[in-house]
Amino acid sequence: MKVLSIQSAVAHGHVGNSAAVFPLQRIGVEVVPVYTVNFSNHTGYGAWRGPLIAPSDVADVLTGVEERGVFPQVDVVLSGYQGGVGIGDVIVDAVRRVKAANPSAVYACDPVMGNAKSGCFVAPEIPELLRDRVVPVADIITPNQFELGYLTGTEPTTLESTLASVDAARAMGPSTVLVTSVERPDREEGTVEVLVADDAGAWIVRTPMLPFKANGSGDVTAALFTAHYRSTGDARVALERTVSSVFDLIEATYRSGERELRLVESQEVYANPRMQFTAERVR
Repeated sequence: MKVLSIQSAVAHGHVGNSAAVFPLQRIGVEVVPVYTVNFSNHTGYGAWRGPLIAPSDVADVLTGVEERGVFPQVDVVLSGYQGGVGIGDVIVDAVRRVKAANPSAVYACDPVMGNAKSGCFVAPEIPELLRDRVVPVADIITPNQFELGYLTGTEPTTLESTLASVDAARAMGPSTVLVTSVERPDREEGTVEVLVADDAGAWIVRTPMLPFKANGSGDVTAALFTAHYRSTGDARVALERTVSSVFDLIEATYRSGERELRLVESQEVYANPRMQFTAERVR
């Protein structure tokens, strides 16, 4: 499998491509990383250095990759945080060109906008760009519950309302929706859930909720789920493998006392997930 991953990069820590590339490589996926920013660290620190890469430069890199004859080999285009409207246009154009070269290729979009606690933390024009121009051309999207609500103009809270929001998202274009943090009021205390739905049905997995914010864990989740789903064609299996790996990664990070993901130290959990969580069919 070959993944063209168009995302941010940081020198210190693990978010964007700096989070997604190594786990994908560890499970045997060839990754073609294209950077949209090159920062010293993620912006959660409140201070960082380094450039936003101009959309024209990102497009130039993609054209160079295309000229090497790579696009027909690409199975998946993956994108995450988008720093500006111009990058979104570049990504959508790259998806069009990859699919023209390989009609079986899919586009997986992590529509990064914010979360329920922080609200939106991207530029004001980004949510509308994602909703109106990017998500409609995606095959797979991996929003959290907050982002799912924004994209669909709904307020998902219960399982039923979250499934309805997923259906609304699927009606926008994507056939597969992974909701990375379902916090329904009737769930068991101290837990969080992850939900996936596609043409075959819908499944949910419950895990303990760790008292820890792990920047980059969503990027790892989107990357691993997309790869497992592409290789197996089974949303339930992809969900169980991904959640198993990511939970162990976050737990290892939490136990280490470090702020940044223990991405390299946890490599065995990507290659050989424990499969400690079982998905429940909810539709």
